[in-house]
Amino acid sequence: MVGQLRSTQRYQATVPDDEEALSEDIVRLATKFGRYGYRRITALLQIQGWPVNHKRVERIWRREGLKVPSKQPKRARLWLNDGSCLRLRPARKNHVWAYDFVLTRTHDGKPVRMLAVIDEYTRECLAIRAGRHIRSDDVLDCLSELMVQRGVPEHIRSDNGPEFTAKAVRQWLGRVGARTLYIEPGSPWENGYVESFNGKFMASSGMSSWTGRSSTH
Repeated sequence: MVGQLRSTQRYQATVPDDEEALSEDIVRLATKFGRYGYRRITALLQIQGWPVNHKRVERIWRREGLKVPSKQPKRARLWLNDGSCLRLRPARKNHVWAYDFVLTRTHDGKPVRMLAVIDEYTRECLAIRAGRHIRSDDVLDCLSELMVQRGVPEHIRSDNGPEFTAKAVRQWLGRVGARTLYIEPGSPWENGYVESFNGKFMASSGMSSWTGRSSTH
């Protein structure tokens, strides 16, 4: 009607007056109901009297960077509720010990390894040994000192690191009468007591840590 080409027309977006208030309510509900997606949030808004559809809520949802947390994979139980063991459950003091490494760095950036040994039943930390390099001989030295002081545990749980699976370590443990319990590779939750202790220890001491095997054993 005005003689303009269609290619010259541009849509000027308008922001509704209630956009800010609606955005605040969407963020509030998404924070309160962390497992709800935008469709369920839309239903809650409509119950509260907002005349909105899911398309508008989805647009604001994406603009605000909201998303539903992905479901975590279920982890296998360490034991069943009826008490039958899938993996040995500690029943008394000195029944099961566990040990593992935690890694950190000093102020100059050099790595430090710390070997933590705990009693799974009492949750007591029996020893922490630190060093730039901790080898299987150092593991044996630490265990021998503990067993002289506290006696020999019936079982000792660890991952499959070379310091723990070394032939000398396995033979020595067999001679003193301690049975080895190795967790499945890539399943640190099976050694949950010492993993939990290491995390709390590093957090309380203000040190940073990382998991995985160092290239220097």
